[in-house]
Amino acid sequence: MKSSTKDQAQGKFHKVKGGIKELAGKASMNAELEGAGKNEKRAGKIQEKAGEIEKVVGK
Repeated sequence: MKSSTKDQAQGKFHKVKGGIKELAGKASMNAELEGAGKNEKRAGKIQEKAGEIEKVVGK
């Protein structure tokens, strides 16, 4: 699997995982878990975009 495709797939996974953590944190009134979910979701978006950029550049 190409690096760019792998980054995109992992980024999507982290976005979903972060969203679940964020919802779980909201539901349980756990601000720490909610914050961790938001951070993981952001990191997933960045990783996904990095994969898209790599694909366009041709690495």
